[in-house]
Amino acid sequence: MDSLNKRINFLAQLSDSLDLGATCIHGRAEELGRSMECREQFDIATARAVANLSDLCEYCLPFVKVGGYFVALKGSGGNDELKEAKNAIKILGGKVEEVFDYELPTGDGRTLILIRKVSETPEKYPRNKGQMKKKKL
Repeated sequence: MDSLNKRINFLAQLSDSLDLGATCIHGRAEELGRSMECREQFDIATARAVANLSDLCEYCLPFVKVGGYFVALKGSGGNDELKEAKNAIKILGGKVEEVFDYELPTGDGRTLILIRKVSETPEKYPRNKGQMKKKKL
């Protein structure tokens, strides 16, 4: 899923070339996360370089079915973001299951955060970007 159709077209073409059978959807997470076709339908959700962890949880956890995972790849400050996102994770129905800290061959630090979906996300989430900026979870 991506809000830019140009990227979706590229990914669809790549998927076809590699015979992956992936479905590429054009849309915004805050809109599709409320749609019944996408809400709580997936085993795993992930995102790349979109926002801080608290906002990422609000974008991604509504897509994950109970028992599934949101997998967040963060930079070396991932543990700091995790501390700030604890309340959001709980509100949105998640529970941190594991955190992996590691280094890339270049020496850059990364943090991989596995969040299990333990309960349904309340219907009012995800909020739009303006609401998210105005009032953090």
